[in-house]
Amino acid sequence: MMTSHTLSPAQSAWLFLSSNSKVQPAQWTTALSHYGVTAEQLAALAGAPDVRNQLEPVLTEALQQCNDTLIKRTDAWLRQSEMHHIVTPGDSDYPALFSTLTHQPLALFVNGNPQQLLKPHLAIVGSRRATHTGKETAYNLARALSESGISVVSGLAQGIDSAAHRGALCGEGNTIAFVGTGPDSIYPAQNRALHNDIIANNGCVISEYPPGTPPRRYHFPRRNRLIAAMAMGVLVVEAKIKSGTLITANLAADMGTDVFAVPGNITNPMSEGCHWLIQQGAKLVTCVKDILDEFPALEPAPVLSEQNRSQKSEANRLATDKLLDSVDFDVTPVDVIAERSTLPVSAVMAALLEYELRGLVAAVPGGYVKLRGK
Repeated sequence: MMTSHTLSPAQSAWLFLSSNSKVQPAQWTTALSHYGVTAEQLAALAGAPDVRNQLEPVLTEALQQCNDTLIKRTDAWLRQSEMHHIVTPGDSDYPALFSTLTHQPLALFVNGNPQQLLKPHLAIVGSRRATHTGKETAYNLARALSESGISVVSGLAQGIDSAAHRGALCGEGNTIAFVGTGPDSIYPAQNRALHNDIIANNGCVISEYPPGTPPRRYHFPRRNRLIAAMAMGVLVVEAKIKSGTLITANLAADMGTDVFAVPGNITNPMSEGCHWLIQQGAKLVTCVKDILDEFPALEPAPVLSEQNRSQKSEANRLATDKLLDSVDFDVTPVDVIAERSTLPVSAVMAALLEYELRGLVAAVPGGYVKLRGK
């Protein structure tokens, strides 16, 4: 029988305060500090008859504009699935560094395992319009980090984000995605399968926006601060000079977090951001060891059991077969793939379509390119 989670009094109080969208989170936390009260105590004052005698008029007005609508929406969402959780300041799963943010999230809506928030994380970010090489690099580095016991954090966007999440899933299988929509929405829609895979593999998808919130342009730069604050390091794989990716890297640097960057072709505009970061002091990365060397205190991940290895191999068996080995990371014509694999062209086309749906290859002018490999 499916069980659901219920809101604690403290969580209800944080949601009550959050319901007034005209008040920034920092204003509430400042008020709590000023009056020496908890969120629960402050929310209770909203219904007190002598509230005007206890608080400043501006705060009194702000409290009176709060309501329980957000509490009801969140409660309904929590009851939909045992995988739905809410994390608020003071909860054991609430990331400590989030409390230092100027705009601290008062509620995190978590779809999946909230205990992933307590693991060591490294963020991998980059362009949505990444090259095949860039996505391959992100995938391989994410997989190696995951196999080393480091959870990968990214933003579930197309391009580098998606490749990083997929790479982590093929390692230990744990990854966290911060999204710019409510927890009941998936954006972009093409990543629905990836979204579900993250949750199914003991990871989680997190939003600071309540259920029913659609994607809005300003949500995505805003969620970048959470990615930067969550991670012990931020790795940039392909980014233009003016991009949200560099905003994330700069936020991380301002927080004293290590920034890493993968160099690229000097004629590729997608490499400009990485090269600029390296010039500013980011560590140049060519392999996962370049990252792990910066975190010697981390204990090596336990070796996967034979059963787990078998499960991983079964889940990714398509990545090692003869036909996929016939596809290069550069454009490979279909007739060349057929010749190498000694299969009829009709069988090759059918298999390539399945591989494309699984994100293993991509159709490009002149043939196919491999997106990930062993």
